[in-house]
Amino acid sequence: MPELPEVETIARNLAKGDEQIPSVLGQKIVSSSIFWAKTVAEPDLLSFHSAIKNQSILNVSRRGKFLIFDLDHAFLLIHLRMSGDLIMRYADISLPLEKPLVPHDHVYLHFADNWHLAFNDTRKFGRVWLTPDPNHILSKLGPEPFDPKLTDDVFADKLRKHKRQLKPLLLDQSFIAGLGNIYTDEALFEAGFHPKRQSNSLSLDDSSRLLRAIRKVLQLGIEHNGASIDWAYKGGGFQNYFQVYQQTGNPCPRCGNPITRTVIGQRGTHFCERCQPLI
Repeated sequence: MPELPEVETIARNLAKGDEQIPSVLGQKIVSSSIFWAKTVAEPDLLSFHSAIKNQSILNVSRRGKFLIFDLDHAFLLIHLRMSGDLIMRYADISLPLEKPLVPHDHVYLHFADNWHLAFNDTRKFGRVWLTPDPNHILSKLGPEPFDPKLTDDVFADKLRKHKRQLKPLLLDQSFIAGLGNIYTDEALFEAGFHPKRQSNSLSLDDSSRLLRAIRKVLQLGIEHNGASIDWAYKGGGFQNYFQVYQQTGNPCPRCGNPITRTVIGQRGTHFCERCQPLI
């Protein structure tokens, strides 16, 4: 958490802004502040401050769960991990800052008009990279779920090449990028597959159904601005449409059987034993 729909929502909101908050596009970074050194994965802190100064933000996009900021002469990559968020804050303050404006703000990009892009991360797992070439980080990711090149045949072939349980495989970012616990559970329920089913047991029709389910739940998540289920990410509404995730003991929306929670690959997993039989 956040997963693909939440990260996509953050990217879109930062790019478009609103009546109260300006877009980050075109903003010139006059300086930066860092209050948790480990947040910056690369380069070293002195190089980061020097390299990012006076660069403008040209574009904001997403790859998997990574946010990508295209700058004049580099790329800023941010992975929010468990509890990260990016927030535009307004404050007429003197720079450099001695302490963060808000608790758990670990990195600031300061703009010229008293706006500041803050990376807030309570659990401190999020990371930031400033690099001339993002591919050495992003190249390990699997295909995007909505990539037109990810056809039914391609997806079926990928599944057949692995002999793994579906839940851990779909969480593997090198297999497919962007899925986490929420949308994997929801997609498997939508497709009717047990999370422990072996990936190489799916037929072409099964694989096609699973790919459609993945795309459906992700699209619904994006349409509802992601899911807000704890303090890590706020503003989404998809939690009101969960079918199985965090619905332990509640009746299945299809058959009425109580939703089961188990642990698969050290991850809490929610499913309906009747609608998702283990084959």
